[in-house]
Amino acid sequence: MPDATDADGLTVGQVSTRLGLTVRALHHWDEIGLARPSLRTAAGYRLYTAGDLERLHRVVVYRELGLGLDRIRAILDDSTADVPGALRAQRAHVAERIDRLQQLGAGLDRMIDAHDRGLLLTVEQQVEVFGPQWNPDWPAQARQRYGDTAQWLQYAERSASRGPEEWQAIADAVAGLDRALGDAMEAGVTPGSPEADQLVERHREVFASYFPLTRQMQVCLGRMYETDPGFAAHYDGIRAGLATWFRRIVDASARAHGIDPDTVTWQ
Repeated sequence: MPDATDADGLTVGQVSTRLGLTVRALHHWDEIGLARPSLRTAAGYRLYTAGDLERLHRVVVYRELGLGLDRIRAILDDSTADVPGALRAQRAHVAERIDRLQQLGAGLDRMIDAHDRGLLLTVEQQVEVFGPQWNPDWPAQARQRYGDTAQWLQYAERSASRGPEEWQAIADAVAGLDRALGDAMEAGVTPGSPEADQLVERHREVFASYFPLTRQMQVCLGRMYETDPGFAAHYDGIRAGLATWFRRIVDASARAHGIDPDTVTWQ
C-alpha cells in the first residue's frame, strides 16, 4: 500500500459523513475486501482516494438495489462481469417485490375498510345476500357498538377476504340453522336433551364464521336474542317464543359444561 501525507485522501470518519455510511460498515467492507482504502499516512492512518470513493459509491448504489455484498464484490472485481445483465435480473426481482407490496397494500386497504364498514358489499349485494328484511345500517351500528372489541377485529379480518359468494354461503348456513331451531322447538325438543345440545353446538359452529364464540359469549348472545327487540322479532318471526326457547337451550348446555348462566360475562 503506498504511503501518503496527512493531506491526501479522506479518513474513515470523513467518508462516513460524506456518504452517510457507518464507520462500522466501512470497517466491515474493508475487512472482507469489498472496498478498501488505498493510502496510509506516515502515522499509519488509512485514507480513501478518489478511486476508492468511486468504488464505494457503486457499492452503495448496488446495495440499495438489493444486491448482496458477495454479488457486488463479484461485479466490481470481475472486468468481464455482465453488469447490465445483473442489473436487469435485479430489476426483475425488484418488480416482483413491488407487485407483492402492492398486493399487501391492497390487502391492508381491505382490512381497514372492513374494520370501518364491517361488510365490503354494496347495499344491493347485502340485500341480495341477506334478504329484503336486511337493514344496511346494521353493520355501521354494530361497528359503533362493538368496534373496540377483539371480536370486531376478528370479524373484520374474516370480512376483508370475503366476497358475495362467501357471504351467501354463510347466510344460507344461518338460515338453515334458524329453520332447524324453529322445527326443533315445534317438535317439542326440550332444553338439555341431546337434540337441543346438538343445535347449540351447531350455533357455535355457524357463528364462528364471524368470530370464535365461547360458551360464555353464547350465553350472553342468548340473553340478547331474547331481550333485544330486533333479535327477538327475528326469532319470534320464525316461531312464536323461539327467542326464549333458544336462550333456554343455550343455558342448559352451559350448565352441562359447568357454567352458571346467571353469572357469566362476555369472555
